[in-house]
Amino acid sequence: MWPKDLKYSKSHEWGRVEGDIVTMGFSMFAVKHLSDLVFIDLPDAGDEVTQGESYAEIESVKAVADVYAVVSGKIVEVNESLDGEIEKISKDCYGEGWIVKIKMSDPSELDNLMDADEYTKFAEAEEDAH
Repeated sequence: MWPKDLKYSKSHEWGRVEGDIVTMGFSMFAVKHLSDLVFIDLPDAGDEVTQGESYAEIESVKAVADVYAVVSGKIVEVNESLDGEIEKISKDCYGEGWIVKIKMSDPSELDNLMDADEYTKFAEAEEDAH
């Protein structure tokens, strides 16, 4: 159900690891629960982020949610196209809907994330709790 090549956080962000760069976005679980997305407050390239801490906000018709970093490091690229086309997150959250690329400062932090199988169990448990 979830792409196997990604790592997942308990706050429902995903990370695709390519060397020391991690491309990050929202999982389909988060997209479905937020429903109609209307705005994202994007960070700036060059910003430093810390794993598990908020670096941006995303707004839907239902709520405003924080976006949390899956790893610590420096934002090296921001998906500026989301500024006018936030629907990319809803339509292709694992592709064109990526949010930022982070140059990792501590690759061992990847051990704090879940693989697709672990995330499936986690997401199912969260669904059952609602």
